[in-house]
Amino acid sequence: MYIVCSDMEGVFTPEIWISVAERTGIEELRLTTRDIADYDVLMRRRLSILDEHRISLNDITDVIDTMEPLEGAVAFLDWLRDRVALIVVSDTYAQFAAPLIRKLGRPTLFCHTLSVNGDGRITGYNLRQSDAKRRTVEALRSLNYKVIGMGDSYNDVNMLKAAHHGILFRPPQNVIDEFPQFPVTTDYDELKPIIEDILGSDP
Repeated sequence: MYIVCSDMEGVFTPEIWISVAERTGIEELRLTTRDIADYDVLMRRRLSILDEHRISLNDITDVIDTMEPLEGAVAFLDWLRDRVALIVVSDTYAQFAAPLIRKLGRPTLFCHTLSVNGDGRITGYNLRQSDAKRRTVEALRSLNYKVIGMGDSYNDVNMLKAAHHGILFRPPQNVIDEFPQFPVTTDYDELKPIIEDILGSDP
């Protein structure tokens, strides 16, 4: 039996931090796991910027409330769930993801959490598990699932490597160049036949 493990941002929704950067005008917040492979380095930089500019969790969730899924994402998810089970495995945070997951039709989400003080300022982040995407796939494989992994960034690569089949969706050129073993798709219509071929050839 197959199950799909997919990233959220860049695959089904816009990048949250880029949207926050556009709203606040803080260009450095545009950096994502497409740019910086070390997630801890990236998050420490983000938290330092939030502290410097006194940006609260509410400031960020106000931006997220205005965001919508990528065009075609909801229809694709409806198509996908008709065929195979899905878990969204993301390095986002529960406090960020709730509005977007609701708009996506509430797929199962594995993600992390934030530490927030009494003033609503983000003081830290709490990983559900280190290298959580890869370890999610490994756990599912231990239950005798066959896994299709989908993602777009450096932090998805270990998940794609651990899966039986890994697929890149709209990745940046640097990720394509570094990991040529994965097929690259640029829209949902390209993604569908790849998934259908996998499900059809090895049920």
